[in-house]
Amino acid sequence: MPLMSKTYSIKEMYFTIQGEGRHTGRAAVFCRFTGCNLWTGLEKDRDQAICNFCDTDFRGVDGRGGGKYDAKRLAQAVADLWVDHQQGKPFVVCTGGEPLLQLDTSLVDAFHQQGLEVAIETNGTLKAPANIDWICVSPKPTEGWTLQSGNELKLVFPQMNMDPSLFADWQFDHFYLQPMDGPDLTENTRKTVEYCLKHPQWSLSLQTHKYIGIP
Repeated sequence: MPLMSKTYSIKEMYFTIQGEGRHTGRAAVFCRFTGCNLWTGLEKDRDQAICNFCDTDFRGVDGRGGGKYDAKRLAQAVADLWVDHQQGKPFVVCTGGEPLLQLDTSLVDAFHQQGLEVAIETNGTLKAPANIDWICVSPKPTEGWTLQSGNELKLVFPQMNMDPSLFADWQFDHFYLQPMDGPDLTENTRKTVEYCLKHPQWSLSLQTHKYIGIP
C-alpha cells in the first residue's frame, strides 16, 4: 500500500514587501502556516495564552492561497507567486502561527528545488530543520527556548519578565527590538528607542508594513 504524502495546512500565501527586521523592504512571498503552540488563536483563550498580544489570524485554511498541500504543490504555489522569476533571488518567509509545527526538511528541500531562499519567523520553542537559509527567532515568555542561535533575534518590547539582557549572549548575527503594537504603541516605541540608544547591540525594528498599509 503506497505511503500517503504529508500535507501542510496553510492559512494564506501572498506576495508582498517584508515590513520588519533585517529584510525590511525586500520582496517576499509570505507563507502562513496554521496553528501555534503558544495560543489557540481563539479570543476566549487570549488572556490565558503564553503569547497574548498576537495580531495575526492563523486559524483555518480559508485565506488567499490557503489550503492543504503536499510539499511539491506548496513549493510550486509559492514559486508561482513570485512575480518575476528572472530578477532577484526568489524569497519565501515561512510564518504563522508557529511554522515549525509543520515545516520540515522535505518541504525546505522542495522550496530549494524551486530556487527559493527560505526564511522562517518562529517563537524559538521548536527545533528547526538544518537546511533553512534564514532563521528569525522572536522569543515569547515561555520555558524551554530550543533555538538560541540563528541569523536574527527580534524581540517584541516590552514584555513582562523578558528583559533583553536575557538574550544578549545568544548566538545571533543581528539583534532587534520591536515596539509592541496596540494602544500603548507610542510609549512602547519611546521605550524601545531609549533602550537601543543605551544598548547599541540592539537595533530598532518597526512594522513598516502597517505604516504604509500593505499586508
